[in-house]
Amino acid sequence: MRLLSVLIATALFSTGAVAQTIERITKNNEIRFGFRTDAAPLSYLNDQGRPFGLSPLICDQVAQSLAKKLDLKELNVQFIPVDAKDRFDKIASGEVDVLCGAATITLSRREVVDFSIPIYVDGTSILLPIEAEGTMSALAGKRVGMRSNTTTEASVLNSFEAASIDANMVRFASHPDGIKALRDGEIDAYFADQSILLVNYIAAGLKGKFKLSQEILTIEKQGLAIPKGDYDFRLLVDRILSEMYSQGSMEEIFRIALPGIEPSEALKALYVIAPTNP
Repeated sequence: MRLLSVLIATALFSTGAVAQTIERITKNNEIRFGFRTDAAPLSYLNDQGRPFGLSPLICDQVAQSLAKKLDLKELNVQFIPVDAKDRFDKIASGEVDVLCGAATITLSRREVVDFSIPIYVDGTSILLPIEAEGTMSALAGKRVGMRSNTTTEASVLNSFEAASIDANMVRFASHPDGIKALRDGEIDAYFADQSILLVNYIAAGLKGKFKLSQEILTIEKQGLAIPKGDYDFRLLVDRILSEMYSQGSMEEIFRIALPGIEPSEALKALYVIAPTNP
């Protein structure tokens, strides 16, 4: 699959919230995607310094379909780096049109932005030493790591509180920082989305010394965040995504982004139950 020519924008825009995204895209022949640079395998910079991962690949195809449906001969596609703290603010302010990252759909986030239909299903899991008991209850009194400002942080805190388990919670600015701390023995377990743990597990060469727990704390549906209240744009994006599901493009993109990894049962179900496009 070939990516459209991409400009990674470092200068951000301050145009305010955009009510009619389709009109602006058509007028300027431009769409601006926000993407995470550090959330592999869902959204990151590859070895060539280009946006890659499941979400940017999906957004690239969305851009191609938008150009056709809007009858645009050319469409300038910009991928603008965002981080876990500012990603939704940049959608709300109009600095980016679509967020292509690992964004779980939650009601609190829908107070600020809207979401497309789900594009991925993930869940919070645990990476821990191979000799450790692979349950949450065994972490009582231990040092537990997670990335800050994520739904994982909230789900871990809620799960431990609900189970009346006391542990020392350690926040990290990035997943590699957390994985390194686990490898160096500074923490006893690291929580993150299962897909993120799997990629970091392989990249850090942890096989034989660490393991992924089979215990899943959450099932999280992820979507593309878009400007709140722009119903025409949301419907158009949903229509394109529905076509991609029906044509098999979503499963094809998954296998490009996560080679050798089999889709989870929840994700396979999503391929089947995605909205139809009559």
